Amino acid sequence: MGSTSDIRKGLCIKYSNDIYKIIEFLHVKPGKGPAFVRTKLKSVTTGKVIDNTFTSGHKIDDVKVMTSQYQFLYNDSENYHFMHNEDFNQITISKDKIDFPDLLKEGENVSIIINSEDNSILSVDMPLSVVLEVIHTEPGVKGNTATNATKPAKLETGATVNVPLFINEGDKLKIDTEKSQYIERIK
Repeated sequence: MGSTSDIRKGLCIKYSNDIYKIIEFLHVKPGKGPAFVRTKLKSVTTGKVIDNTFTSGHKIDDVKVMTSQYQFLYNDSENYHFMHNEDFNQITISKDKIDFPDLLKEGENVSIIINSEDNSILSVDMPLSVVLEVIHTEPGVKGNTATNATKPAKLETGATVNVPLFINEGDKLKIDTEKSQYIERIK
């Protein structure tokens, strides 16, 4: 049992007969009235995201979890296969447990959060960013850069992201895995 002072990004809690992962939080101390914590919670069973406000000092029921490093091996349309980095055991995870699964590249290391009580998989945390190569995009037309114009680009994993007009096929891009957005071009 913890309190609102223990809230942090990635913490798994029991709330409303389900297990939720905290994806955003903000401690607020208004001029009048008690302090509170505004949170965004994501259900690990359904993937539904809800907003909730906890008053300061509210007791929260956290879930005991184990975090292990796994390497992504391959996917077969619905399931993704991972191998533990230390004992080489393999596990299979359904596509709906992974945020932006189309950004996963073979050989990529991820953190998998497992519930200690029943050994169920709660979530798959990808690295903050990944480097992927552009395999197809329309060529940028010189002079079309008056605004922050973007164009779609297909990446080597099959994902499509919007990129600036100067990006060409063969460029390596750094992609934010939390929002599936372009960050920068890698030289």
